[in-house]
Amino acid sequence: MALFDIIFEGSKQALEAAKAAVEAAIEKKGSDAKVAFPETAYGLPAIYAATGKKIGTLGELRDALSIVESLIVPEQNLEKALNAGLATALSAEIIEACKYAVEEKPYSEPCVGFISDAVIRSLGVPLVTGDIPGVAVVIGEAPSAQEAAKVIKDYQNKGLLVFLVGKIIDQALEAKVKMGLELRVVPLGYDVTSVIHVVTVAIRAALIFGAVPPGNLEELLKYTRERVPAFVNALGSLSELVVSAGAGAIALGFPVITDQDVQEVPHYLIVQKDYDKIVPTSLEARGIKIKITEVPIPVGFAAAFEGERVRKEDMFAEFGGGRTPAWELVRMRDMADVEDHRIEVIGPDIDTLAPEGGKLPLAILVEVAGKNMQEDFEPVIERRIHYFLNYIEGVMHIGQRDIMWLRISKSTYEAGFRLHHIGEALYAKMLDEFGNIIDKVQVKIYTDKEKVIKLAEEIARPKYEARDARLAGLTDESVDTFYSCLLCQSFAPAHVCIVTPERLGLCGAVSWLDAKATKEINPTGPCQPIVKGECKDEIKGSWDSINKAVQELSHGATKEVNIYSIMENPMTSCGCFECICGVMPEANGVIIVNREYAGMTPLGMTFGELASTTGGGVQTPGFMGMGRQYITSRKFLLAEGGIKRLVWMPKELKEALREKLNQRGKEIGFENFADMIADETVGTDPDSVVAFLNKVGHPALTMDPIM
Repeated sequence: MALFDIIFEGSKQALEAAKAAVEAAIEKKGSDAKVAFPETAYGLPAIYAATGKKIGTLGELRDALSIVESLIVPEQNLEKALNAGLATALSAEIIEACKYAVEEKPYSEPCVGFISDAVIRSLGVPLVTGDIPGVAVVIGEAPSAQEAAKVIKDYQNKGLLVFLVGKIIDQALEAKVKMGLELRVVPLGYDVTSVIHVVTVAIRAALIFGAVPPGNLEELLKYTRERVPAFVNALGSLSELVVSAGAGAIALGFPVITDQDVQEVPHYLIVQKDYDKIVPTSLEARGIKIKITEVPIPVGFAAAFEGERVRKEDMFAEFGGGRTPAWELVRMRDMADVEDHRIEVIGPDIDTLAPEGGKLPLAILVEVAGKNMQEDFEPVIERRIHYFLNYIEGVMHIGQRDIMWLRISKSTYEAGFRLHHIGEALYAKMLDEFGNIIDKVQVKIYTDKEKVIKLAEEIARPKYEARDARLAGLTDESVDTFYSCLLCQSFAPAHVCIVTPERLGLCGAVSWLDAKATKEINPTGPCQPIVKGECKDEIKGSWDSINKAVQELSHGATKEVNIYSIMENPMTSCGCFECICGVMPEANGVIIVNREYAGMTPLGMTFGELASTTGGGVQTPGFMGMGRQYITSRKFLLAEGGIKRLVWMPKELKEALREKLNQRGKEIGFENFADMIADETVGTDPDSVVAFLNKVGHPALTMDPIM
């Protein structure tokens, strides 16, 4: 059978299976039964993105079958074959939606099924920074578990996000591949239709970050082709259904690499039978370039291990976390005071804890020197310690400064990992990421308790206090330069962040000092200085220079921005934001909801639903994305009256910021201001929230109307 005929046959099989799934679901639940994927604001994302229609019931899902049928036109040309591939994708979504309509929990360990909006948003920053350089979808079955593991681990060690579909999941389990969303190796499901759950990740990226209008199929396919660096490995025997699904992937711009004999399509459908070459062939086909820093340690080192947790039963050595004294510090020294690549361990190493393991004090002192190094860059570089240590397989790092907590697993210790390897990892990555400002690095690791405590008092804490004082003195008025940040433009092409000392980037990852350091590290990179010049309106936060820069950098999409306002020309939002702020008219104030909160808000929308109207690089007066730390900034909603407008936020977020909220409240005349802010324990309906605000005498109720 010719390739196109196989694709058409597969699409017809998928359509028939979708029809049967819908009829079976309606027979069991009725045509009015609700149909939805969990924790998404985009309905059935593939159908919604392609047609603009949100499917809500099984009856509506049955009507959508005609859309699928219209895409299958068995004519011998590439366009019709790719359309049939898209039809297969929509059929797969319908089949999977029926599973969720009929079954309470259609997926169980190890498979995850549908990926929530919140997870996609959390992946935004690592995707735009290159920590996740691409997405690999591996379908089918390798010749052996060992060969399956080799391919998967190769992708994992290169930092890719890997999705698994089919028998390859069992092969990964057999080969003891570490899997899970936190490890960026994600088993979706055993049925080939579960591949739609990675397809909708790409589709929702277009809706969330790219502001692609639902129903604009041409714009959607352009976005996924140009901005989502994904590809498919189809391994083992290829059924008509798998080939047709592959055509759907190609329609989205994702090349398919297979180990089977098929008719090749240059650049799109590629045969590679040599398992040593599958990974490089796949990366080359999608144009993904991997920058690998050689780190001389006996275990894996990759961003994919960042989410790994070392449980108590798996732990060999532990430091800090309130159990032992521990701290970490980066400090600038003169060139003559730093011996490049000198790594010292002062005190007992972890092999002294053998055989049972145990606890030790720990101090990590990283001393750097460079012609372009500045003292302001110390905390920026120091924060990267957290990431670099978490990139080590079997090492878990939490916290920073003198509240850090480190664990090393038994398997990592047994592989030969010792404390000097921490120094090797830090040395390699410091020079790799900060080579433009750092010329020399030396690392001193202390486990001698007396020295750890003594140096904390003599070096670390005085340095922390000096930095805090410096940051406290950094205001928008005290500097003559703000920074633009375009990191997210690879996904949200119209979005521009303006980063100031008192307003960090929406993602929470880029402060003014971070942007300043990024400019030094990469002079032509995503963060560029904007000289403020004369301020047009210091309450709204308006500068001619900022407006000019935003207009140029957004390619004309945004003409004017007021940095301190939510109602008048607010800053655009990308999709990676930590929180959303929205106006609650009934309370004459605003609510804030963080990405981690899955419940309802008093605005009648979840975080995901609010985010679906806020992101994509567009201005949405009354709503805006923000970083957590901006909430307690003195510039927060300055144009609307500041933090006095804050009437509701999730309890977890409120407790995390309680001390700073109370401090800001005290500055404006309110004791224990955090207790005046409603949360979900008060209610998520406007009446309950307003009643609470009246009871506590919240200031928002007596302010000028916000709208």
